[in-house]
Amino acid sequence: MTAEAPVHRARRSWSDVLLNVWGVLVMLFLFAPIIVIVIYSFNTGRLLVSWDGFGFDAFLTILEKPAIQNAVRVSLITALFAAIIATALGTLAGIAMARHPGKWVWWFLGLLLLVSVTPEIVDAVALLPFFVWLGQDMGIGLFNDGLVRLSIGSSLFATAVVSYIVRARLVGMDANLEEASSDLYAKPVTTFRRVTLALAMPAVLAGFLLAFTLSLDNTIVAAFVQVSGSTPWPVYVLSAVRSGLRPEIAAVSTIMLLLTLVALALVALVLKRAGDSATQIARTMTGG
Repeated sequence: MTAEAPVHRARRSWSDVLLNVWGVLVMLFLFAPIIVIVIYSFNTGRLLVSWDGFGFDAFLTILEKPAIQNAVRVSLITALFAAIIATALGTLAGIAMARHPGKWVWWFLGLLLLVSVTPEIVDAVALLPFFVWLGQDMGIGLFNDGLVRLSIGSSLFATAVVSYIVRARLVGMDANLEEASSDLYAKPVTTFRRVTLALAMPAVLAGFLLAFTLSLDNTIVAAFVQVSGSTPWPVYVLSAVRSGLRPEIAAVSTIMLLLTLVALALVALVLKRAGDSATQIARTMTGG
């Protein structure tokens, strides 16, 4: 028997080490503020920046303050309605772009990109007089409701995101199943419901969850279009800065962070169960 030659590990170059260190520093730069706010959510002090000790007082305080509960409730309801609106519009737009290609698609993608990159302050300034015109001048009382205003305002960016995701899902799929359904004399509505929508469903669910999480944080638009009695959580936090941030602000922020992480995990799980690889999941979630 001959002895096996020892296996020598290749020495890592300085460039690899530096790139790894740089990657760690970038991750710390991105997540350090989030880690700090999570830690300070367990602060028992009166003010957020004054650490007095570790405890769950801030989380218990949430149950004692109706103003916080109402702000969180408004944000969750608004995010749910905005996600429904964005999913309905974005799904139809994404399917249309994937199944009816042409020059119009690039123009439409340009419009979606414009919606995505337009500063929120521009959307907010445009939405406020628009809602006032519809609600007061046109006499459509629906647009005087704060939840309606917040839901529509939050759904703008989310609709573009859902459109990207659904299009990315269907572009890489052959339309043979839909053509076969038509050859078997299925009605267009039946083909859409049982074939096209079924193929796009993982992306639709992913888009819905992402739209929900994106709509939870829409501070600028919400600050402009809200009405009395429908103050969402981001606006509540903004107003609380004037009197000093309290630990319960960090506690609610931590809960919302967990909610966002759960939603993103569900997105990845839905796409994974649909048979997507890690690369495909990343591509779908980013609309690539």
